[in-house]
Amino acid sequence: MNQPSILFVCLGNICRSPLAEAALRVEADRAGLALTVDSAGTGDWHVDCPPDPRAQRQALSAGIDISHYRGRQVSADDFRRFTHIYALDADNLRNLRRLRPADGTAGLSLLMDLVPGREGTGVTDPYFGDEAGFAVTWDDVSRAARAIVAGLS
Repeated sequence: MNQPSILFVCLGNICRSPLAEAALRVEADRAGLALTVDSAGTGDWHVDCPPDPRAQRQALSAGIDISHYRGRQVSADDFRRFTHIYALDADNLRNLRRLRPADGTAGLSLLMDLVPGREGTGVTDPYFGDEAGFAVTWDDVSRAARAIVAGLS
């Protein structure tokens, strides 16, 4: 089997999806699992920007430096390059389905569908809130990351 490759997608790629990327990197390392992990946004507002400072602080509190991550917009090639693309909410899932090229091979689903009891829900966007919202987001993406690793182990 080829190495799994996972892309997390939210709207701007500066809050939720970089935190999901970081959480999966940590969980995969703990499990000794080799994966390719990345994140992107459906929008282009934050291309080449670092993650939101509050996201950086949240990740750093878990021992992960994401200051070098840079925002990017999802591309048609991503649907061929990754084995799975996880949308962080239903709006982004709809956008991804619309953007998906006919030859796209990546599995496409809602991230929280992996967490029992959270099926059909999105990861709350903490952008317009305070630091506490980023802790909630971190908890959500960490639970999903553990589910991904369990499914691949």
